[in-house]
Amino acid sequence: MSERILIVDDDPVQRRLLDNMVRRFGYDARLADGGEAAMAALSEQAGAQIHAVVLDLVMPNLDGLGVLAKMRRAGLNIPVVVQTAHGGIDNVGTAMRAGAADFVLKPVIPERLQVSLRNAIAASALRQEFVRVKRSRAGTLGLRDVIGKSGCMQHVLRLGQRAADSNIPILIEGEPGAGKEFIARAIHGSSARKGKPFITMNCAAIPGGMVESVLFGHEKGAFAATINRHSSKFLEAAGGTLFLDEIGELPPPAQLKVMHAIAENEVEPAGARKPVKIDVRVICATSRDIIAEVKTGRFREDLFYRLHGLPISVPPLRDRREDIAELARFFLTRFAAEEGKRVVRLSAGALQLLCGYQWPGNVRELEHAVFRAVVLCEADAITAADFPQIAAQASATSDSIRHEEPLATSLAPTEAANADLDVTALPGLAAASPPATLDLLDSVGNVRPLEELETEAIRYAIAHYRGQMSEVARRLRIGRSTLYRKLDVLGIQS
Repeated sequence: MSERILIVDDDPVQRRLLDNMVRRFGYDARLADGGEAAMAALSEQAGAQIHAVVLDLVMPNLDGLGVLAKMRRAGLNIPVVVQTAHGGIDNVGTAMRAGAADFVLKPVIPERLQVSLRNAIAASALRQEFVRVKRSRAGTLGLRDVIGKSGCMQHVLRLGQRAADSNIPILIEGEPGAGKEFIARAIHGSSARKGKPFITMNCAAIPGGMVESVLFGHEKGAFAATINRHSSKFLEAAGGTLFLDEIGELPPPAQLKVMHAIAENEVEPAGARKPVKIDVRVICATSRDIIAEVKTGRFREDLFYRLHGLPISVPPLRDRREDIAELARFFLTRFAAEEGKRVVRLSAGALQLLCGYQWPGNVRELEHAVFRAVVLCEADAITAADFPQIAAQASATSDSIRHEEPLATSLAPTEAANADLDVTALPGLAAASPPATLDLLDSVGNVRPLEELETEAIRYAIAHYRGQMSEVARRLRIGRSTLYRKLDVLGIQS
């Protein structure tokens, strides 16, 4: 998804001209015919979908300076490029002092506007990144700093806010690289414990014999060859939050002690004469199926119920594709600043490539891919060519899908273009067209399983669009590779 520019001008001709310019630059555009309409657009989700504003200063009713004043009072830090006629140049200084990022003169020169927008968006993104870094170091990074406009991430953020308002234990579940620790930090930074220590421990990275010593500490002489006292992670996190990543890797003896520490709010270091009281909030995370671990006996059931006060499941990146573009821009800004590169944007082709990829490594893989692209890029824009590994894997996936389509190899090009896929040739598909309605209830009045409903919906779509799989995927609003995977999982196509 390209950056969206809000164009505010009361002149319809000027709006159309600016709309055409902005779209030629590769941005998306939204139009407003006055100051009130502009504020209405910016107020939707606090302007979260607007990346910059092109604002006319002279308008009836609410003028440009009035819009800038209202934006400042509302706390909207969206970059604004003001436009004015030659006679209004005296107002430019006032507009810049009111928070405008740049100005252009009418009639607007396209190249000048393009540079102004590019610099304003890049500077705004860099400022936001500095604020995030500052909050992260201060332990005040909050849920408002989490990038996630997709529906599933909004659900996660709502749960996170409820968790932040209480002291209930939290278990964050999700695939490796999905951002579980970032969510934990955001919950800590949004709670009453913000600014206090946030201590992390990866339970899978510590040898089993040392876990208890690291978690709970030991006194001098508690073990052979121990000449110094060692503090515990629980005590280091006093007043704050202890984040235990990969909690499923804890050995059983340590699991019992963790449960006792959470239940009694105390720890007993090895060699200590008496327990030590603690004031710590515990947030755990796992990439395993923890319920399956409980059933097999590898994880204590009582500890599971103690930690499972509020479970939060972080979705994989492939299930929240609406966030990929914004995450990629966020990483681009950060790494460009760190590496001293003058890279300011991602091309439309690069965004299309990133948004179409499956991301098995989730957000961590995207972060590393953008970092590598910033290092490789020699221009001011990252293109698809700067993601050679991603492009190669996407090409391999496309080739695999094409080999699975017998239609392309069995017909001449002109015949294949006009031919319809024989639905009866697909295993699992009925010869007759399925009905145009879905029965939600079975024969005895119970709700049918979701898998059955999904199977029927896909069968109907394939029959309705006469086997044109690209059209089926587009109408179902899923990727083509996702569609083929569902065909295989549901047994519709071998």
